[in-house]
Amino acid sequence: MNYSGIGGQAVMEGVMMKKGDAYAVAVRKPNGEITVEASEYSGVISNQTIKKLPVVRGICSFLESLTLGFRTLSYSASFFEEEEEPANPKKEDLLMKLTLAVSVAFAIGVFMLLPYGISLLFRDMIASRWLMALLEGALRLVIFLGYVAGISRLSDIRRVYMYHGAEHKCINCIESGMDLTVANVRKSSRLHKRCGTSFLLVVMFVSILFFLFIQADSPLLRLFLRVLFVPVIAGVSYEFIRLAGRSDNRFVNLISAPGLLLQRITTKEPEDAMIEVGIASVEAVFDWRAYLREMRSDTGKDGGA
Repeated sequence: MNYSGIGGQAVMEGVMMKKGDAYAVAVRKPNGEITVEASEYSGVISNQTIKKLPVVRGICSFLESLTLGFRTLSYSASFFEEEEEPANPKKEDLLMKLTLAVSVAFAIGVFMLLPYGISLLFRDMIASRWLMALLEGALRLVIFLGYVAGISRLSDIRRVYMYHGAEHKCINCIESGMDLTVANVRKSSRLHKRCGTSFLLVVMFVSILFFLFIQADSPLLRLFLRVLFVPVIAGVSYEFIRLAGRSDNRFVNLISAPGLLLQRITTKEPEDAMIEVGIASVEAVFDWRAYLREMRSDTGKDGGA
């Protein structure tokens, strides 16, 4: 598998693909037409030297993924909302920022603070701080996996997961050296090691390691540290996902296996119409033909179908 540098995410009835600063959102509108919007997003920090520092680049990527993700999700949702009044860009931008802030606070509260709070109920029965940290980590995993499994039963989320599958299959098709056609995408895998699902699962495991070694006597201080270290945990987790996406090392593949297994829930096999949307998004930001020509010249292969 070759590294293409392209990534993306599913949106409402569509797919967003990103390559460098360029990104494109392709959406299947209610009338069946595919609309594509291409633009650029330079990120939260313009200094390229800082953005290339290990761990720091992961924090930047995490923040940028959240920001761009909400922006593109809002764009896709606009095709399925009834407009009762003229759009107000400033109002919409403020609403998006508030929604993003509330969502981040909710995620930290549910996946970081709630497990800690529940674990405190057992502090009179468990004297070891190490065991308490492991219990908290286990609770965090159970809550996360339960959340992922629970929302997968919603019909709207299932369609998003199908577009998520289309996104992965398009990337895998290209990185496997095949021409980007519906038929080739159809037979490509819907699982990918650089997936955000895998990233979140790695975050859960990395947080366990962090809080095994980061201890404090005060419960309030421990609570504060769990919030404070969220960006650092995200940065460290990003480094593993970055390595996994560029390596076929057996050990790395073994560590990546739980994330790929979880993707069987967060990705579904897409319809051909969804694959067409994914292809449209890729082609708006990435010259896959030139990429394949270079790949085939390096390997000496002529085929692509």
